Amino acid sequence: MQKKYKHNLTNEVVSYTVFKNPIGLTGLAATTKGLIRVANKLPNEKAFENVLVDNLGFKIKKDPHYFSDLIDQFQSYFNAQLKEFKFPLDLRLGTSFQQKVWENLLTIPYGTTRSYKWLAETIKTPEAARAVGNANGQNPLPIIVPCHRVTRLNGELGGYTGGVELKRYLLSLEKAI
Repeated sequence: MQKKYKHNLTNEVVSYTVFKNPIGLTGLAATTKGLIRVANKLPNEKAFENVLVDNLGFKIKKDPHYFSDLIDQFQSYFNAQLKEFKFPLDLRLGTSFQQKVWENLLTIPYGTTRSYKWLAETIKTPEAARAVGNANGQNPLPIIVPCHRVTRLNGELGGYTGGVELKRYLLSLEKAI
């Protein structure tokens, strides 16, 4: 029996690599359209391969050279020298609503935060702050699509898929808190 996936990308070959940085081991995966998955705090490379193959149904090939510029950008980011990543993105792993949320996350400037309510209003669904929060939590490209910059209306950090301590670290790095 063939496994069902929420996308139709199973025939595409996805390039991937992993690299070490101040938050641990990070995995990067890209289609020919752009970066499709970032996974932080991985225990090892095999865990990322399992996410790509077993959870997402991708055919994979390791290609660290493809990501060398992006890895340099990450290193600059972690040294507080990069404010915006420049790499093509492939947001097809989300629904149209999620994609709209993720695209609007890209408008939040480095070193600032916005509320879930602001994000909901920005995408013209002011009553959908909770749904926006859920879409935020499904962001497949954390750090690059800066979901960590979204906080509660009262200024509290709120949740973060990578853990609140990682969110606090990223916002502190950006001097947003």
